[in-house]
Amino acid sequence: MNLLKSILILTGSLLLVSPVLAETHEVLMKNRGASGPMIYEPDYIEIKPGDTIKFVRTHKSHNAASIKEMSPAGYKGFMGKIDQEIEVKYDDTGYYGVKCTPHYAQGMVMLVKVGNADLPQSYRDFKAPGLADKRFKKLIETHVDK
Repeated sequence: MNLLKSILILTGSLLLVSPVLAETHEVLMKNRGASGPMIYEPDYIEIKPGDTIKFVRTHKSHNAASIKEMSPAGYKGFMGKIDQEIEVKYDDTGYYGVKCTPHYAQGMVMLVKVGNADLPQSYRDFKAPGLADKRFKKLIETHVDK
């Protein structure tokens, strides 16, 4: 009976500790920041599987949405409403592209790295609209290829 009790206590303790290990990271949705207009700050972030990103509205007319072509296979994606703060939990290892829907072509994008992942070649080959393509190439050069 003592062994069963010990197992139950250990299991319960692990369930209580697990959520504490996950973190919530804030990303600001901004009209202007250190790297120019229409940006997320930060525009590149490395997190652990199970972590959450909270997209925080600092100016009107922004949202956060996943980019299908820059998401791991099978990822369902997300689409925040305009002017909505949204929390997105990233459970699976990989790279994830994020865009502001109305400002995508103006380059309002970011790249999320979850866990120990390699950037797929398809992300390098993907052609995003307008300034987004240039920003993604710079993010990859600065953070992934460093």
